[in-house]
Amino acid sequence: MARRYDPERRQRIIDAAIRVVGRKGLAGLTHRTVAAEADVPLGSTTYHFKTLDDLMVAALRQANEGFAKAVAARGALEDPRTDVAAELAAWIGEWLAGDRTHVELEYELYLAALRRPALRPVAAEWAQDLAHHLIPRTDPLTARALVALLDGICLQVLLTDEPYDEEYAREALARIIPCDPRRAR
Repeated sequence: MARRYDPERRQRIIDAAIRVVGRKGLAGLTHRTVAAEADVPLGSTTYHFKTLDDLMVAALRQANEGFAKAVAARGALEDPRTDVAAELAAWIGEWLAGDRTHVELEYELYLAALRRPALRPVAAEWAQDLAHHLIPRTDPLTARALVALLDGICLQVLLTDEPYDEEYAREALARIIPCDPRRAR
């Protein structure tokens, strides 16, 4: 029997893995559940992703790319007149107000790096990418502190089910940002 050419199969497998984790959590992620979700033979999942860690790395990388594109698409951080704290607080609000399942999925994959060392470099990319977008407006140390605060605020909202308080986030972020970013360098 001839092999069927299917250039989109790898991507369908990644998308299926994301859907499986979204519905069943990481505990429900197996090559078998992903193959069924993607409607591909089991051997296809193990061909493209030898281990579940490999598959999780691909899924987390895809989630990170979506996050980075969303930040870059706003474009306001490039404008020197933009209030960075207000922009970041508004952006978090938009992200958290979106598809809650998707936000939880991204964090579940991100936090899986605690127990799965293969995911750590990809999880670190998320923080590095966001800091990279902030560095033109502040110094590298402040950018890292802002990322840590953003991460903490998002986790608190997700874990406590408390509503997101944009004014609190703006004020907390503003306290970290130096008054004159040029002096902070």
